[in-house]
Amino acid sequence: MRYSLFHLDRGEATTLQAQIREMLVSAMLSGQLAADTPIPSTRAMARRLNVSRNTVMAAYQALATDGYLEARERSGFYVSPGMRDGIAASSDASTPQGAGINWRARLAIAPASSAVIVRPANWHDYPYPFIYGQADAAQFPITEWRDCVRQAMSRKWMDAWTDDRYAADDPILIEQIRRRVLTRRGILASPDEIIVTLGAQNALFLLGQLLVRAQTKVAIEDPGYPDMRNILNLFSQNLLPVPLDNEGIRVDRLDKAELVYVTPSHQSPTSVTMSMERRRQLLEWAQANNALIVEDDYEYETNYRGEAAPALKSLDSDGRVLHVGSLSKSLMPGLRLGFIVAPAELVTELRELRRLMLRHPPGNNQRVVAIFLAQGHHDALVKRLHRSYLPRWQAMKAALDRHFPGWARTPSFGGTSFWVEGPQGFDAHELAARALEVGIVIEPGDLCFAEPQEHRNYFRLGFSTIPLERIEPGIERLAEVAAGMERKEAASSA
Repeated sequence: MRYSLFHLDRGEATTLQAQIREMLVSAMLSGQLAADTPIPSTRAMARRLNVSRNTVMAAYQALATDGYLEARERSGFYVSPGMRDGIAASSDASTPQGAGINWRARLAIAPASSAVIVRPANWHDYPYPFIYGQADAAQFPITEWRDCVRQAMSRKWMDAWTDDRYAADDPILIEQIRRRVLTRRGILASPDEIIVTLGAQNALFLLGQLLVRAQTKVAIEDPGYPDMRNILNLFSQNLLPVPLDNEGIRVDRLDKAELVYVTPSHQSPTSVTMSMERRRQLLEWAQANNALIVEDDYEYETNYRGEAAPALKSLDSDGRVLHVGSLSKSLMPGLRLGFIVAPAELVTELRELRRLMLRHPPGNNQRVVAIFLAQGHHDALVKRLHRSYLPRWQAMKAALDRHFPGWARTPSFGGTSFWVEGPQGFDAHELAARALEVGIVIEPGDLCFAEPQEHRNYFRLGFSTIPLERIEPGIERLAEVAAGMERKEAASSA
């Protein structure tokens, strides 16, 4: 037996017993531990891993109970002979499957051809990660969350995560969304007007698939959320990019659109908050043109610089606003939990469409979040995030004013990013590449536009994942990189 197969990472959050189990199962499934062969004794394994023998024995016994190992009297533990019975033999890895198939001709749609914003997978490792869309994990109340998980896993509520609810959602979560989330936005809704989704992205895709045909004229903000454009391009051949001003989307440029997508709380990517007057104009336009409005309530929870306007949905008197919400900016993006508020007839159709795709979001996640909301932890977390983000917002504004005067648009009601416009001819892609070399991660903004090649001078700087004390040094270093680019450009033009 080659002991090099076995090692533990004591920095991992999982228990030592769980790590021992995982490494043995991986070795068995990969064929490195063949069926009917012995594994190291509990004493030898404990000595090799520098752990308690009882920890190893507990892991071995659990694997034996699950059929991976079998204990043989006076001989020790062996890999179960039938462990790999249900696993098909691997094909030759050197011959890619499907190499002779013309997949392009077979595809009904080609999502992989969509243009997307890319960031390094290891962005955590960079000292100045000015990236967008991530929450500050350090602010998350992990102890309270664990307690909610423990409660959700109790026998009292086993049905919440063991039952297949088909098209239904956790009724406790629906009630908590009604009482603790929607009321903050000024929205009153009945349970049959709410559906839980796997984040706002899933919500937007469901609405697009259900409401948009090939010739449906859909108005979208320009600049706007790139993935909403990617979603709509799968369904419609008639997208209408609509420009913005300092009050939000230009209603006078909506033409005869049948559906319009907006982000009124913090416009993505500019962070402009739609004025009350513009909201009323948009609702009047929708009623006059028999149109629908998809309201992506983007970053509502990050209003920490004043009282923001109520949600469009709260001003809607005839059911034309389809409200999409998400808890990603407060309950972490990886949880993937969002919701749609819409007329009950539409929600019924959305439920059936979701059922055909994935039934419902995981019941355990729904119940944990329901408890987290009910016990007031989410409200407390939002306040904590506000206290953390406000000084970062102030530091970012001061640093941009000092090092990039006149380049940045200042958000009115907070948010977690600044939208930056460089001079004409400036290339934010080159800036991003050069900045990465000195430890700075930024996101070029051209993909937010319908005509990206004409807007390569834009970029976005997020501040939710970078420590306060690194904001000023990071922006100063970024300005040095930008100045170097401009000097190079001037020299080449001389």
